[in-house]
This record gives sequence, structure tokens and C-alpha cells, in this order.
Amino acid sequence: MQKIRIGYGYDVHQLADGEEFWLGGIKLDYHRGAVGHSDADVLIHVICDALLGAANLRDIGYHFPDTDPKYKGIDSKKLLAETTKIIRNVGFEIGNIDATVSLQKPKIKPVIPDMIKCLSEVMEIDKEDLSIKATTTEKLGFVGREEGVDAHAVVLIYKK
Repeated sequence: MQKIRIGYGYDVHQLADGEEFWLGGIKLDYHRGAVGHSDADVLIHVICDALLGAANLRDIGYHFPDTDPKYKGIDSKKLLAETTKIIRNVGFEIGNIDATVSLQKPKIKPVIPDMIKCLSEVMEIDKEDLSIKATTTEKLGFVGREEGVDAHAVVLIYKK
């Protein structure tokens, strides 16, 4: 019997004027951006957390702590590449990833194909194995007030 595992990730980042907005490895052209120790790419962070959790390897903060200056401003694609390497080093491969970003503005549906291309290349998986969806909160809560962005991801990994 093949061993399969499921992992889940959730993350939130505050939005602020004048910050760069990286999402899914793509820099968005918007006057507000996510605040964080790294480049604050909430989508990459939830994928990392889900992959690490599925492999029972703790979380992104354990492997890449925000107290370590070497991660200050780091491109989250590097964290994703390292996370993928970590789970592969213990014998797991990615089956598929399903992620949702909740953001009132800007609208990201037009750049989702670019995000899928970028992240699938970083993880060395087929584009068909990565689903990225976008939603709003119908102007409710911190996302609706455009104070922040959140994301969820579910992954399936399996032993090679």
C-alpha cells in the first residue's frame, strides 16, 4: 500500500501602503503590499506549511524563523524550493496542491496562470497538479476592509 499524507496551511499578512506585493511568486502592481519578515508571499507560505505539515516536519517558522536575519526580505520562492527539497529528502513527492487566496483588491484572477507556472517550476511539478483559486470576503472582515490577505492550502504527498 502506498503511503499518502494530507497537509493543510493557513496564513495571514497585513496590507500596507508602499509595500511590495508578492503573491504566488509574482510581483503585483498595486499601491499596497503585504507586510512580513520575508517578502510576505502569503500563498507560498501556506503551501510550505501544508507540505511540511503533511510530512510531519513542523512548519515554516520552525525551518525559516523570522528571528533569523538571513531570512529578512528573502524571496519566498527560495523557501518553497527548500521546503520541496526537505520533503523529498525524507522520501515524499507532491501529489497535488489546492490553494485559495482571499483578497478584496487587487483582482488576481488574470495572473493566476502566471502564478501556477512560476510555482510549479519552483517545485518541479506539473502545472496540472497545482490549483490556485481567488475569492473575496464580500467586503466583510479584515480582508473585506482591505487590511490584509489570507490564504489556505491543502496538499497531498506520497512516499516514493
